[in-house]
Amino acid sequence: MSEEEISEKSGRSIMRGVVIEFDFAVVDGSQLLFETARKVLEAKDIDLTLKLEALHLAGGNYHGGLAELFGVLGKKCDAAATARDLSDAFAKALTANAAEAVTPSFKAFVKALTAKDIKVVIATRADIEAIKPAFAEFDPESVVLYSEPSMTYGNCKWDAWRRAYSQNGLVDVLTVAVTGSGAGVKAALVAGMGVVAVIHDHVAYQDFGGADFATDSINAKLADEVLRMLHA
Repeated sequence: MSEEEISEKSGRSIMRGVVIEFDFAVVDGSQLLFETARKVLEAKDIDLTLKLEALHLAGGNYHGGLAELFGVLGKKCDAAATARDLSDAFAKALTANAAEAVTPSFKAFVKALTAKDIKVVIATRADIEAIKPAFAEFDPESVVLYSEPSMTYGNCKWDAWRRAYSQNGLVDVLTVAVTGSGAGVKAALVAGMGVVAVIHDHVAYQDFGGADFATDSINAKLADEVLRMLHA
């Protein structure tokens, strides 16, 4: 469906948008999550390696992945309780690292989008109130902090992407996802969105096939690619 058809059907002008998976695209959340999970699992006498993470945790929900990991290692641990501990610890780690991730280059990227009337949704598991000061210079109508308390290890599922755009007045075909994992690319595609992949070293082994554009950094130049994708 074209932009004109969407606008005619809804009876209103539809805004173009970008949903940024802040935790894994902007913050190097994949590395941070690995370090957080290692600390949580050390208390259970488990040495989490990159291979164990990739085989049993990455892309799945915390509870299911941890239950599988415990089973493989023969550990009689409470997967549900450990999942809650990991979720809480990761949210705190993200909140602590959010401000330093809002760099001049990232700000330039966001400003280049909003200058073209693109709505930017910052989806995160961090404490929204705590990270607001890092985004104080942006118009809250144009740059929206959106809470997405996903329990998926290293990415969001397709329904989380759909909630992020629909609850912020956007539609799939006029919205670009900026994600930081191979699983995130696939989930955003299923949600009907265009996709930009930001590839950090920790997840470089993952399959980012299907992304419209891939990069290892976020800056004003990347905004040009996003604007091209949105025909803005």
